[in-house]
Formats: sequence, C-alpha cells, structure tokens
Amino acid sequence: MIELAGVSKVFGEGAAEVRALEDVDLKVASGEFVVVLGPSGSGKTTLLNLIGALDSPTDGTIVVGGTDISRASRKRLFEFRRNTVSFIFQSFNIFPGLTAAENVRFGRDASGRGEGPGVDEILASVGLAGRDDSFPHELSGGEQQRVAIARALATGNPVMLADEPTGELDFQTGVQILELLQEQAAEGKAVLVVTHNREISRIADRVVELSGGRINRDGPPANGRAELCELHW
Repeated sequence: MIELAGVSKVFGEGAAEVRALEDVDLKVASGEFVVVLGPSGSGKTTLLNLIGALDSPTDGTIVVGGTDISRASRKRLFEFRRNTVSFIFQSFNIFPGLTAAENVRFGRDASGRGEGPGVDEILASVGLAGRDDSFPHELSGGEQQRVAIARALATGNPVMLADEPTGELDFQTGVQILELLQEQAAEGKAVLVVTHNREISRIADRVVELSGGRINRDGPPANGRAELCELHW
C-alpha cells in the first residue's frame, strides 16, 4: 500500500540546509500496524507529511495506493488526499466554527463516502457520546484530539496516518484510541503511527526507528508483540 524508494527531503539551502530525511526505503502493506519511533528532529513528521502528500520529496519515489505521489499532478494529489489517506494531526486541525458532529461529518463528506457508521456512532467509539453539539472551545485538549480521530475514522480511506495520536490523552482513553487504530488495521487498512512513546511500539506489527533522518531499525517489537492490556505509561 505504501512504498518509498530512496526518499530524501532537504529544507533550506547552503549553510541553512537541513537534511530531514536521507535515502529512506520503506514498505507498508495493507493491514499492517506500523509505529515510527524517534527523537525530536529525527524526521518522523516529515516522513508522515511526505506519505500523505502534504509535502514533496527532494529525491526518490513515493507510491501510495498505486499512485506515484512524487510525480502526480496537483489535481491527482487532491484526489489522492481525498480518497486514499486520513490524517490524525498532532495539532488536531479541527474546525473551530463547527461542532464535533459537523467536524466528523465534514471528514466523511469530503471523502465522498456516504456509507459506513453514523456520526453519532463514530463519536461514541472515541468516548464522545453526547458531545455531538459541542464546539471545540467547549472541549478539552484530549476531547479535541478525539474529534480529530473520529473525523479520520469517518473517511473510510485505506491509509491512516497518525502523528502522536495519544499525546493529549489520558492513559485509559489512549488505550481506547490505540484499540480503534488496531481495528482499522485488522479491517485491512495500512496504519502508520508516529510517536516518541516507545511503550506504544510494543503493540505494533512492525517498528521503524528513525535517527538523523535515516532508518536504523525496521522489524518487530524488540521484546515481542504485547497486548493492549500490558501497556503502561
């Protein structure tokens, strides 16, 4: 579903040049739950933005869902973002003038998919039952994050990209969200989660570790895969 070959990303020029990613090769299959680990500045978010076509590589090729997004036209990239990838942003990126339900409905409508679970059901699945009519300013940071996750779930797209999806959540809610993401992978979606939280990597099918813009490890969790009930942070 996701394939990167020789991907590099450079920001700036000359003395200000920053090589965020360097010659990255990566494949993620449908149905895989992959966690990307690394310290701040290692290239994790840059990697996610490239896969989601929010940025373009300096070198290399990126193919997602059969589309070569490193060479696609602007129109094709718009269709790709609409129909192929769902983003859970660390900064939420929900619309302040829309209620929780309207934010989720926007995600579903933007993807062009009218079928699937109802908005109420999706909000309930992330622990927001009864908050349909609440605006973002009436919600806590963790609740806003859950609205963002619900909006991504509503699209039904085959690739889900999540940047620190549990960063604003308490442990119990974080585990609930991770369970939802695992379910998405079990349903055949490619799920890629970026986090600095090594504990979360224990439940992944694969762990990709970045350092200095390069992959220095790609394989199963170091001590074997854990169950959600075994996590603690």
